Formats: sequence, C-alpha cells, structure tokens
Amino acid sequence: MIEVKNLTKRYGANTALNKVSFTVEEGTIVGFLGPNGAGKSTTMNIITGYLSATSGSVTVQGKSTLENPNEVKKLIGYLPEMPPLYLDMTVKEYLNFMYELKGVKLDRKQHIGEICRLTKIDNVYNRLVGNLSKGYKQRVGIAQALLGNPPVLILDEPTVGLDPKQIIEIRNLIKSLGKNHTIILSSHILPEVQAVCERVIVINNGRLVADGATDSLAHDLSAEHRLIARIEGPENDIVQAIRGLEHIEEVYSLGEKEKGVYEISIEGKAGYDLRRNLFALLTRKGWPMLALKNTDLTLEEVFLQLTSSDASHIQQEDAGDDAVVTEADMEFEQTEAENKEDSEK
Repeated sequence: MIEVKNLTKRYGANTALNKVSFTVEEGTIVGFLGPNGAGKSTTMNIITGYLSATSGSVTVQGKSTLENPNEVKKLIGYLPEMPPLYLDMTVKEYLNFMYELKGVKLDRKQHIGEICRLTKIDNVYNRLVGNLSKGYKQRVGIAQALLGNPPVLILDEPTVGLDPKQIIEIRNLIKSLGKNHTIILSSHILPEVQAVCERVIVINNGRLVADGATDSLAHDLSAEHRLIARIEGPENDIVQAIRGLEHIEEVYSLGEKEKGVYEISIEGKAGYDLRRNLFALLTRKGWPMLALKNTDLTLEEVFLQLTSSDASHIQQEDAGDDAVVTEADMEFEQTEAENKEDSEK
C-alpha cells in the first residue's frame, strides 16, 4: 500500500531525514513514534505531498508522490496535529466546503451523511465549529480526512489535549476505521499506540531505529524472557515440578504473596513459549494459577531505550559528517530565510 524507500530530506548541510525506508501493508494500523523533532511530521508531510524529499521515493498504491502527486493526494486523508478547521463555519458548511475543495465526485448528501454518522458528529451538524468541544473538533477533523473515501489515513496526534473519555471514543473510532482503511498513527501516548496499532515504527534523529509488531517488539528487545506466575499450592513441589518441564533454564520462588500462594520466577530457553506446558502441568496437579505476567519491556521502556541519548550518539556517529537537525531547527531556519527576504525587499 505505502512504500518509503531511502527517504532523505536536507536543509542545506543539515539532514532532517536520513535514508528512512519502510512499507505499510494494506488494511493495517501502524504507530509512528519518535521524540519531538525526530522527523515524524517531516515524513508524514512528504508522504502526503506537502513537502518534497531531497532524495528517495514514496509510492502509494504503486503511484509515486513525485510523478503523480495529485493522484496520490486523492488516496490519502490527512489529519494534522492542529485540525484545519474554520471556526466561524458550521460543521455542515465546513464539510461541504471541504467536499468541494477536494473535488469529491460521490453523492454529496449521502456521502457526508455517512461520514457524520461514522464519526458521530451528526448531532452537531448545524453548530458552529468554534463552539464545539475539543473532542468534537477532532471528530470533525477526522471527518474531513474521510471525504472522498481515501484508502489511506494519516493521523498526527489525533487525541492530543483530549480528556480520558474522549481519548477512548477517538481510539474506538480509529479501530473501526482500521477495518476499511490503512492508517498511520503518530502519537506520544504510548498506551494508546499499544491498544490500537498492530505494528510500530520508531524514528529518532531522522533515522529509523525500530520496526516491528507491537507485541513482539518489546519481547525481541528484552534481554531476558521470564514469566512470573502466582500459583496456589506447596511451594517446593511447585518449583520441582516446573523444573521438570522441557526447555526450562531457571526456576525459583519469590516467596509467599498470599496465604498458600507463591510467586514463581520461570525462565525458559530463548524462542520457546512455555505457557501451554506450564498451564497443562498445573491443571494436572490441581494447583490454581492466579496470575501470570512476563518481564518483557513495556512499549514505553522500548521507546526510551531506542531514543536514549546513548542511542542517539551512536546514530550520529554512524551518519558520518552529516549533521542532524530537529524540526524545530528547520522551522527556525525557514523563518530566518523569510525574514531575510522581507528585509531585502
């Protein structure tokens, strides 16, 4: 669906993106993560055709953003971090205006009505956008992204500034949209990414530092793969029985946590999932397992590990003499250039 190859964006001697490559399969929801200034918005702006790349290529459904920019734009619905809303318009006026601006050919009344029902804004259809809550404004922003039924949605921080109830509502909306769309979701709320996305791409200092399934990424980057089981039964017998299982490296008790209930640390061989055999053993013995958790890194810990100052230092060394510039630096440079032009005039 989306293919990014060796994407590079330079501003003079500074490099904002350095040979970033990834693909997004059709019908998936992908989380796009990175610290402020990592290059996320630059990447998304290049994919949508808002910015041009210095080198590299982006294709959407086989169409190049460079060779067929207008065709690609029709395939993408984009929600920036700050939704492009006109506060003095009603929701009806705004969506009709965006419908015309995008040159949508579908039946106007039916199409806009379907989108309003899907995003649950039909009850505020005749209200001024400026009088809506933050949550409803986000919904209106998503509604404009859906005009024309684009197969790809790019959502930049869709839940920023929302309260917990609104976050859950937008999260559920994104999940439902994922059934019929390919979605790239940029967010700083990592539990939200873990709950919604099937895959995570992490970018730092303009370079791709991780790409993998949301559930397996933490597992793959963890140094050890240990299970902590809370089991009711005789402590020593439990430990000895588990040691007798295949592919076990180490087992020991962490002590009694409840009356007659012990927490047992179990480490299996790398690449082996011992949960089924463990469950079968405890069932045969009649020892109830009251809780089970693993010691893999959380997505937040993975993010911090991948974007730490040490990792950044290594990446900058690998980049050779190329300087890495943040998006804030880029904005500053652009503003300075504009001021210089104005002064010359």
